[in-house]
Amino acid sequence: MAHYSSAQTITTTTNTTKDSTTVRVTTNEKSKYPKTVGYVSFILPLETLQNGKTAGNFGNATSIGFPVGVNVLYSDHFGFSYEFTPTIKSTNSSSKTSNLLFDPGTMFRFDGGFTIITRLAFETEGRYGFTPVFNQVYARTKDVNYFVALSLPNRFGDSEPYSIGLNLQIGFIFN
Repeated sequence: MAHYSSAQTITTTTNTTKDSTTVRVTTNEKSKYPKTVGYVSFILPLETLQNGKTAGNFGNATSIGFPVGVNVLYSDHFGFSYEFTPTIKSTNSSSKTSNLLFDPGTMFRFDGGFTIITRLAFETEGRYGFTPVFNQVYARTKDVNYFVALSLPNRFGDSEPYSIGLNLQIGFIFN
């Protein structure tokens, strides 16, 4: 998730008037690095392909994850992200926490709020793999940036065939 900071350049403008002359002073300050920001979000698995068959999330069972993470930003273009995602699975007869995912990764940050994150994945269900994430900040405020991301979880292990999925993540980053 997340993961582009808007607090990179601060512009302060001061107008003073002396003898009918206006002086305009503009100051630019760059963010100090490394910088740490946190985020919270929710993630919906939309579709999974495994063993030649696709499975959607809204059939017999529904899963939703709640990623919580910390991004350590080393520059305007690079950072590292640590994310934990507990997942709740609900069926007609029950709901329970079904999995905890730890997925650290490198962040490649681009202008305009777009970030590509390359994550490793380690699940308590016994699966492991990697997850490329494509993240876009769509709204900014002084305290919070709102983002949307698409991810492609690739999973192996636990005596199951390889799978690839498509997830939608929506959340906010604390500046």
